Amino acid sequence: MRLLPLAVHRPHGRPAISCRYRCNDACSRPAPNPTDTTPFREVAAAALSRRRVLQAGLVAGISGTLAAACGTGGGAGAGAAPAAGAAGSAGPMPSPFGFAAVAPNTEDAVRVPGGFEQQVVIRWGDPVLPGAPAFDANAQTAAAQAQQFGFNNDFLALLDDPASPGRALLVANHEYTTEPFMIPGYDPDAPTPEQVAIGMAAHGMSVVAVQRDGASGRLTPTMDAVNRRITASTPMTLTGPAAGDALVRTSADPEGRTVLGTLNNCAGGVTPWRTVLTGEENVDQYFANGEAVADPAARAALARYGMDGGATDRRWEAVDPRFDLTREPTEPNRFGWIVEVDPFDPASTPRKHTALGRFKHEGANVRVGPTGTVAVYMGDDERFEYLYKFVSSRTHRAGDAPADRASNARLLDEGTLFVARFSGDAPTPGPDGGGEWLPLVESLAGGTGRSFVPGMTAAEVLVHTRMAADTVGATPMDRPEDVQPHPTTGRVYAALTNNDERGTPGKPGVDAVNPRPENTNGQVLELTETGDDPAARTFGWSLLLVCGDPAAADTYFGGFPKDQVSPISCPDNVAFDAVGNLWIATDGNALGSNDGLFAVPLEGPQRGRVQQFLTVPRGAETCGPVVEERLALVSVQHPGEADDASLANPISHWPDGGTSIARPAVVSVWRAGGGPLVAPGSA
Repeated sequence: MRLLPLAVHRPHGRPAISCRYRCNDACSRPAPNPTDTTPFREVAAAALSRRRVLQAGLVAGISGTLAAACGTGGGAGAGAAPAAGAAGSAGPMPSPFGFAAVAPNTEDAVRVPGGFEQQVVIRWGDPVLPGAPAFDANAQTAAAQAQQFGFNNDFLALLDDPASPGRALLVANHEYTTEPFMIPGYDPDAPTPEQVAIGMAAHGMSVVAVQRDGASGRLTPTMDAVNRRITASTPMTLTGPAAGDALVRTSADPEGRTVLGTLNNCAGGVTPWRTVLTGEENVDQYFANGEAVADPAARAALARYGMDGGATDRRWEAVDPRFDLTREPTEPNRFGWIVEVDPFDPASTPRKHTALGRFKHEGANVRVGPTGTVAVYMGDDERFEYLYKFVSSRTHRAGDAPADRASNARLLDEGTLFVARFSGDAPTPGPDGGGEWLPLVESLAGGTGRSFVPGMTAAEVLVHTRMAADTVGATPMDRPEDVQPHPTTGRVYAALTNNDERGTPGKPGVDAVNPRPENTNGQVLELTETGDDPAARTFGWSLLLVCGDPAAADTYFGGFPKDQVSPISCPDNVAFDAVGNLWIATDGNALGSNDGLFAVPLEGPQRGRVQQFLTVPRGAETCGPVVEERLALVSVQHPGEADDASLANPISHWPDGGTSIARPAVVSVWRAGGGPLVAPGSA
């Protein structure tokens, strides 16, 4: 068995082994966006010309551009006010959440505040379907894995069943597999067909019925007819203008409408019509031999999505020809979409919505506008990629009658896809700047479409969305990950995780919305649609957080005193609690401690006060947060993954302890004795 050659990584917290199997070493290779589409210096200069006075002492030593991006404590939030407890005031304010912040640590455990309890709800290998065998890492088979909870759970949804009080459906994405940490004796150079099949079965999604404990946040999985495993081989339907186009036809599917499987499912969202949206993200790593594709145009398009190499790490192409681009050059065009799943109907066929564009989807989150149209917000998770929005042309129907469900099923197939261009001074600026949504393509009834990009058909825009966004001049961002609208204010929050190539030779420099060179800690963007209408063509924006060590000059926490906040690095997923606070899960802490889940008030005198709620074990990432009134739910992904670790030399035995193998799992946390997770009146 060979040792994996680990890439030399720039300074961020994720292990190279995780990068290799999760995103094809995206941060160790040149970013695939070759364009510099934004006049960065002009943007920064415009921002400087209209910035309000910085709070005293906030950014001593920061460059002028960064000060421009971080200089207002009020942000776009209504009712924001200067923070009490600032330098020279009476002292620290009490916690707005009713719990003491968890200290940064490197323990092999999930740590929560005092007065809270936790539970492992379900872990990799636990039974999902009736007849599933007990988990045994030393005797795992593909048939067993297809009936068990998959590997590396990410996005989570918890949907109550209105017909059965106390019953809910837990939906989990399984983003990727790290076979060397799953399969004893695994040879990366020559995996067996059975080992490849195990990996395919561990991808996808799980739907599991759970029973709520009314006195706590405890969830008990149950065997139920609704339980389901979706894998890399599950049939799915393509919808929208790209469905049936030559760009998505293959030898196995000459009609171009049926795809086998979903891959690298990262974040997602829950629709108002109670379906789940899941984002296919780093799909490039599954497809081999892009460098050998004969057609130059096809080769260039593959390279724009990172598919310009030879053999893959998993070697699926040796078992299934659809993953060999010299044999099936259009197969990757059938991945990188938003997939809609009805968790309440285990017989339903998942749908890949081509109208929402193809890129490295972190997730998709929906807001219903005042006229009933819906907006879907999405980020393309790679350095120098873009923020997107889809606005439906049909209107949402709030009922649950068959006619309502049939109408809502078409909402994401008809409408307009936009990409964001930011500026420091625009027709409808926020405290930090403004911007506009640039139309790319309109998807019409009957599966047709109208392109707004010169030289590209509607299908080409949807399949090669990155190239279309390059053409219209969208703003390259610092890895846009989760993008979610607030459930009551409608303001949109985007986690921009990091970008260690920003400002390096030959790469775009800083601008107002991406203010730091070689950005290893990331920022959180707050966007306000003009007129509070998600269908608006313009917006204002502010930077809520510029993350990192609070003692560093280049950090900012909504204007709140930095000596009273928890350190936070690499924001990834966001969620909202029952009273409107923002919660942030981190991925790849560049500050040397374990990843975690953090709460942040968005209104009032404590706006921007980051407080850590939990930490995850060694080598793990926090993701998929669900924050309800009485419980928080998180995915603990890739525990124990480290460059100097292995199955034979583990650094983690979480969650089962002893000498057990580390297993990704879902954790529920609640206040001991019951009661609200967040103290009343905290928002």
